[in-house]
Amino acid sequence: MSVATIVVLVLFGGIVLFMIMMFNRLVALRNRLKNAFAQIEVQLKRRYDLIPNLVETAKAYLQHERETLEAVVNARNTATRGLSQAHDRPGDPQAMAVLGQAEHGLASALSRFNLVVEAYPELKANQNMMQVSEELTSTENKVAFARQAFNDAVMTYNTYKQSFPQVVVAGMFGHGPDAALLEFADSEQIQAAPKVSFQ
Repeated sequence: MSVATIVVLVLFGGIVLFMIMMFNRLVALRNRLKNAFAQIEVQLKRRYDLIPNLVETAKAYLQHERETLEAVVNARNTATRGLSQAHDRPGDPQAMAVLGQAEHGLASALSRFNLVVEAYPELKANQNMMQVSEELTSTENKVAFARQAFNDAVMTYNTYKQSFPQVVVAGMFGHGPDAALLEFADSEQIQAAPKVSFQ
């Protein structure tokens, strides 16, 4: 075997090894992104599960506020559907936009609900209501942390995928369009969780 053949084989082997390492890194980053979304999903499902408890607790006191209660339940159901779509395609720009809009609608409905609850002091003092609202507030904070971890994973994945030489071959490895951040329609919702205060 000639020296030139050996050099060509070594170069070819190096390129193949580099491509394997690049592929493995892209897969690892995509899996981190999916895992980060799974953490958001856990917290959002917990939040969605708490909302019917909140509504049931308030029903007896808010008999004249049926429209507000229905708006909260409908917004929760819409957000649940948005989460289900996003679960199938974490990072997909359209799925993230739908989930963000649904979360904005739910936050708005909960804000209206909280305004109505303020008018009922006996409801604010109800032990069950206080417990559920505390759990909901805690979950809102967990959602914010999980969202930040997801967005960090998306940024790391996109940055690696867009870097040279990965940008040249990422599409060949099945890493198509960039993953999307989870952004809510209302930037204030990102800065502070909805307030649920019964004091």
